[in-house]
Amino acid sequence: MDFNSVSFRVRYGETDQMGVVYHGNYAQYLEIGRVEWLRGLGISYKTMEENGIILPVISLTLNFKKSAVYDDLITVETRLLKIPSVKIKFDYKIYNEGGELLVEAHTVLAFMDKQTKRPMKCPDYILKRLKG
Repeated sequence: MDFNSVSFRVRYGETDQMGVVYHGNYAQYLEIGRVEWLRGLGISYKTMEENGIILPVISLTLNFKKSAVYDDLITVETRLLKIPSVKIKFDYKIYNEGGELLVEAHTVLAFMDKQTKRPMKCPDYILKRLKG
């Protein structure tokens, strides 16, 4: 599975005084997309961490097209760009319920050993789920 979509409403606390989503919250929206992408593969992010694998973000790019506002139903589309190695790369698009593109984004994360904090190869069980 290289694509996942998840929808949720913008909460009041995620907005500024103008009712517009504060730009820093978009990183959390992308995280929701990634976690749900993994869940769609049958992989729990929590279990992965309990098994000693962490995935820190090493690069984040956001391109804002239009503002999300309080109570918007937004959809985060998460797409895997290629089979991961030590790094895993995602593209994202965030839409409002009218189908308007709000944000295009890209992240790069690194598979790391939780104990040593050293980069590692993507675990075989993830690769198997991606290929099978």
